[in-house]
Amino acid sequence: MEEKYAGLREAVDKAEIVDAHAHNIVALHSSVPFLNCFSEATGDALSFAPHTLSFKRCLRDVSELYGSESSLHAVQQYRNSSGLDRISAMCFQAARISTLLIDDGIESDKKLDIEWHNKFVPKTGRILRIERLAEQILDDGSADGIIWTLDTFMRIFLGKLNSYPFIFGLKSIAAYRSGLKINTNVTLEEAQEGLTEVLRAGNPVRITNKHLIDYIFMRSLEVAVSYDLPLQIHTGFGDKDLDLRLCNPLHLRSVLEDKKFSKCRIVLLHASYPFSKEASYLASVYSQVYLDFGLAVPKLSVHGMITSVKELLELAPIKKVMFSTDGCLFPESFYLGSKKARDVVFSVLRDACADGDLSISEALEAVKDIFADNAKQFYKLDAAAKFVSSENGASDHSKLAIENGISPHSSKVATQSSEQDVAFVRMIWVDTSGQHRCRVVQKKRFHDSVKTNGVGLTFASMAMTSAADGPADGTNLSGVGEIRLVPDLSTKCRIPWAKQEEMVLADMYLKPGEAWEYCPREALRRVLKVLKEEFNLEVNAGFENEFFLLKKGLSGGNEEWVPFDTSSYCSTSAFDVASPVLYEIIAALESLNIAVDQLHAESGNGQYEIVLGYTACSDAADNLIFTREIIRAVARKHGLLATFVPKYALGEIGSGSHVHISLSQNGKNVFMASDECSRYGMSKVGEEFMSGVLNHLPSILAFTAPVPNSYDRLQPHMWSGAYLCWGKENKEAPLRTACPPGVPDGLVSNFEIKAIDGCANPYLALSSIIASGIDGLRRHLSLPEPINEDPQDGKLQRLPKSLSESVDALEKDTALEKLIGEKLLLAVKGVRKAEINYYSQNKDAYKNLIHRY
Repeated sequence: MEEKYAGLREAVDKAEIVDAHAHNIVALHSSVPFLNCFSEATGDALSFAPHTLSFKRCLRDVSELYGSESSLHAVQQYRNSSGLDRISAMCFQAARISTLLIDDGIESDKKLDIEWHNKFVPKTGRILRIERLAEQILDDGSADGIIWTLDTFMRIFLGKLNSYPFIFGLKSIAAYRSGLKINTNVTLEEAQEGLTEVLRAGNPVRITNKHLIDYIFMRSLEVAVSYDLPLQIHTGFGDKDLDLRLCNPLHLRSVLEDKKFSKCRIVLLHASYPFSKEASYLASVYSQVYLDFGLAVPKLSVHGMITSVKELLELAPIKKVMFSTDGCLFPESFYLGSKKARDVVFSVLRDACADGDLSISEALEAVKDIFADNAKQFYKLDAAAKFVSSENGASDHSKLAIENGISPHSSKVATQSSEQDVAFVRMIWVDTSGQHRCRVVQKKRFHDSVKTNGVGLTFASMAMTSAADGPADGTNLSGVGEIRLVPDLSTKCRIPWAKQEEMVLADMYLKPGEAWEYCPREALRRVLKVLKEEFNLEVNAGFENEFFLLKKGLSGGNEEWVPFDTSSYCSTSAFDVASPVLYEIIAALESLNIAVDQLHAESGNGQYEIVLGYTACSDAADNLIFTREIIRAVARKHGLLATFVPKYALGEIGSGSHVHISLSQNGKNVFMASDECSRYGMSKVGEEFMSGVLNHLPSILAFTAPVPNSYDRLQPHMWSGAYLCWGKENKEAPLRTACPPGVPDGLVSNFEIKAIDGCANPYLALSSIIASGIDGLRRHLSLPEPINEDPQDGKLQRLPKSLSESVDALEKDTALEKLIGEKLLLAVKGVRKAEINYYSQNKDAYKNLIHRY
């Protein structure tokens, strides 16, 4: 009988193992009792652990591995004499784990970081525990004197969740805190009451209030959907901290039935023991539900382990059942989980073959699925670019997802480094004219007051032009009145070129909780909210940054800023000359976790382009601001001036800031058509959205081409788009659909707007684009035929040739006024008209723009 299954036994023993649910190991001198390697019990109950079936079996297995006597004392002696590195090497070598995903949210004495585990496993990555992240935020904020509101807490929590680096999934332990009966409709008022109750209990914060737990769970689920991240959920047994009655996965039905989350991959951990049959049922009827039997194996008896895994497979597809060790604290737990899983899976599959449920070949395929392939697909491990490694410290698993239209963690990352040496914090905002401005405060004042209450700022700050630092007429804004500039703490980071400073992007408030309607970041949030609520759509974006590097030189006997280099487009020599500057720029961007897709020398003398990675729309705008700051600062450090001005010299090539746009729904790119037969390779919603942008493009230019100099760039044959049209891969069209490598023939993944430059405020520019897309969706607009040749005068309508013409178009655009806001639009038009008036009277004044943009 056993000979018949010898091949199956060999396949199980040699199978690659992906351990997708585990925790950190602790140092040998940790205060955590070694008995916890064998039991979930704590306190007095732990003393009975040696009398369980699993303890006796596991102790023999560990003793055999170490060659010691089969006693707890002998094993502990061997551990202490051998050292942690030696016993870890033995355990992991015997376990043969190829990939390890660690939930590092368990606080343990002398816990070792994820990078330490790289000495023993080829690839490691992080799973982010959402409840622990929330508690850390509240603890840190309370220590800094933050007066918490639900809005403040969630803004920081979601900001960190959106930007947390190098994670492969989220995890919830709601089962431990309030159970799995998640209220999918928990209200803001209930969540606020829950937060108040939690804070009243004091520090360290432990979130147990059901309303707050449910609210955090639902908002995290939204992030998981947006970034196509899976969610691990603790189900079934654990330590006595949980109420087992509330850990039955059937309680999750309201979450699983919510259509908004039907595409979010969810894995039920621990075989849901003793609710394994219930878990099997859920995996059979819900496409998004998967199962993981870690902890049940090896903590149950042999009979219990085999029975539990068999129960999982009674209804659940084999493609949905995954191995993990749930290894925790001690390297022996990883060895035991792997060893017993091989034995159990062999027994289960052998019996399935004997019963006639599987053939031998089907069982062999199941081995690969259960131990590795299912996890690779579920966590998208093969699509990941990098893991945490001992060589590079930490690395991004994200990809420019043609399929999903988003790079999961390409946005800014709040600094995790020590703040002891930070002297100042820069609070940055972008005004109506697109200029970056900042207020600088000392670190102590920032932490004592400003991080919560902000700093005062005059109304006039949003009425200034590129030529004057006073309020423009017609904006309805003046020096009378003050707002609060409040930092978005999720964007706070160490300044790469000024290590004793931090910078943070700021929002504008009239008073706590009441956003100022002129705030550009809030304007973008407003239109994104409309798009989400009306159409369940989200926008992903990626910017290209063209800029000139200038140096001081002589021209006609006068000292002027002249091109840094005169090499040609994409030349290697141009890259060589600028490489010290470019290397430093890229390193600075990477330090903020801003993904760079590519860079090259552009057509102009001394002109370069850096293409940023795709990410969520708001993050793309934030990343663009930080990128501009970095490029200009690093250039200054090298004695150069970097400028994003559209036409810094009228005889030179222009610089743009093209933006690529796609639409996402439940984490999936829905701009792209679902099959090759669709119109123009895009979906119906994609076409309607893009049609709205094309329809409103003359008005949009008032936001994307905001200074008179912008229109010196928007000329025919300049690859900037001068005519009202669109094309497929047509560089002369202001809108073009893109089919990057990897997209099936006939389909398009996004569209590019070329008529945008580096003087644009990205929040306002994206607001106008999205508002136009919303109008297209509401009116079900259709695209005209694409222009797949160089547009010619007389055949197509010319786009505005001047800022005056684009402002005239905006004056008549009632749809944008309703979506963006009448008052904000009034300020935009007032600033633009002031720009028109000034530059028409001062023809050479555009030359000074290099010092502002």
